[in-house]
Amino acid sequence: MSEKDSANAYWKTNLRIITWSLVIWALVSFGFGILLRPLIAGIKVGGTDLGFWFAQQGSILVFLALIFFYAWRMNRLDRQHGLGEE
Repeated sequence: MSEKDSANAYWKTNLRIITWSLVIWALVSFGFGILLRPLIAGIKVGGTDLGFWFAQQGSILVFLALIFFYAWRMNRLDRQHGLGEE
């Protein structure tokens, strides 16, 4: 594989990871917290409904998990393409 092909594969994978992370983040924060809240309002979590929990805490926790996932996955991708830190 040439250097240009490797760089293209690297950025294509990177953009795919970013896209899916943003889709998950938007679904959890905007979807579950606002749009789908009436549908999940009957489910109780910690004394409140699930929609409120997603709007207040769930989206933040998912966002933090996505940050750690992205860092872990990019480190792995860097190593696969010979760009890992020494």
